This record gives sequence, structure tokens and C-alpha cells, in this order.
Amino acid sequence: MMAITAAQVKELRERTSSGMMECKKALVDAGGDMDAAIEMLRKTGLAKADKKAGRVAAEGLIALGISEDGRSAALVEVNCETDFVAKKQEFQDFASAIARRVLAGKPADIDALLAMPLYDGEDTTIELARKTLIAAIGENINVRRFVRRDATKGTLAHYQHGVRIGVLVELQGGDAELARDIAMHIAASKPQCVTEAEVPREVIDKEREIFSAQAATSGKPANIIEKMVDGRIRKFLAEITLMGQPFVKDSDQTVGQLLKSAGAGAGVTGFARMELGEGIEKKAENFADEVMAQVKGG
Repeated sequence: MMAITAAQVKELRERTSSGMMECKKALVDAGGDMDAAIEMLRKTGLAKADKKAGRVAAEGLIALGISEDGRSAALVEVNCETDFVAKKQEFQDFASAIARRVLAGKPADIDALLAMPLYDGEDTTIELARKTLIAAIGENINVRRFVRRDATKGTLAHYQHGVRIGVLVELQGGDAELARDIAMHIAASKPQCVTEAEVPREVIDKEREIFSAQAATSGKPANIIEKMVDGRIRKFLAEITLMGQPFVKDSDQTVGQLLKSAGAGAGVTGFARMELGEGIEKKAENFADEVMAQVKGG
């Protein structure tokens, strides 16, 4: 067997992020040829990444990117399988680099984003970097979604609740403190849109149908039932719209009333809220089975 030095193994680890024994084996198989060893590791790494692609990745983080002038910002959700990996520096660096790429590259969709280089001046795409990281860390990793906002009329504020919730909000009028307060409110109260006018008609019609069916069992006259349903619809719209929700710092006033008190012209132009794992169905397994599944899956 050809003698492989510790320095060679160290260099290959730094260049590929692969494990020590994997690097040593690749160098032996390649006869000490560094480039050939890198190619071997990349091929086996991509194979491992493809093998792990079907595993549920519902942990991870929401990464935030902000332009130097503060007029543009982006949120990106990057998923992994466990909270342990989400805390790894290399995973966090990967997610942060993607958020910066969204800002700089303005991708149209996820496919376009994955085809972009992870760092300026480098050939490695985000997709290749993702698969390389999967091989190094041993968990499935997904770049799930992103959103970007550019300030057009006012102040662009952001708020992060740990790494699990991120909010961007554009405020016209008011000041930076008010904008941040509203961003915090959005993080806590999960509004679906800014005003009632933005709620799709089919959503309201569906809720009215449900409320009408519930009220019909009350035995009350039709005119009373109609008033009951109207009241339920008003309550429903207040719950899902930013302007109708009670402000988290002062529940005696709605966000709409808060903005009115801030002066003429104050209003929210738009917002984006992203919460880690929204809509991902996590497979229920007991802990022992989960560990065994990962051991067997390599």
C-alpha cells in the first residue's frame, strides 16, 4: 500500500470537507494523486447525497440577508434533518451565503438559485455545494424557499425570532422603531395579508359556507342567522389581517389603529413571514427506530 502522509490527508479534508478515513482511502486508491482523489470523493459524495434525498428534512434555519444600504433584504429557508446539524457552523455559513446570493443574484425561482455560484468568483454552484455538504455532514439538506423584498416607498424592517421565524416588512410613514414593532407583531401573530381587500373572495365564501352550516343548527330565524354569520366573518377577517389584529404590545388597539395614530400616510406596503418547517409533514418515529434507521442508512 502506498504511503500517504498526514499533510496530504489534511489538504484533501480541507478541500472536500470529507472524513479523515474517506480521504485516506481515496488518496490510496488514487495512488497519491490529489486531483484524482478529489474526483473520487465528489462522485461518492454525490451518490451519498442522492441516497439521502428522500429523507425528511424539517429542521434547519431561516437565514437573513440585508443589503449594505438597507433597502433590500432576503429570507431563505434551508432544511436539514436534525437540530444538531442546524447548529453546525458549516451549515449556518452555507445558509447565510445563499441569502447573500439571493440579494446579489435576484433569482427567479429555486431552480435558478441552485444553479448560481455559492460565492462570487467560484464555479461551485449552490446545488453542488449542497450535495457536498450532505456527504460531509451525513444528513439530507434542502434549500426549500426564499423571498426577497426591496423598499420602494418607505422603511424596510426585519425581525428574526431565533433561527425559526423571519419577517420582512415595508412601512410607509412612521419610523424605524414602529417598523420593527410591526415586524415583531407579524412574527408573533401570523397575519395572512395586510387588509381585508387582499383576502381572496373564495376564502371568504368558504368560511361563510361553514359558518352558515354551523349556525343553521341553532334553530334561530333566518335573519338572526344571517347576522350571526356576518359577525363571524368580521371576526375571521380581523384574525387573519394585519390591520385587524390586536397589536401585540397593546391589545387595546389594532395594528390599523396604531398606524393611524402614527400620523397621516402611515401604512404597511407589504410583508413576508417565513417559519421553519411550515407545511412539511414530519414522519413520526420513536427515537430508537430513528437512530437505527440512520445507522442502517449510512
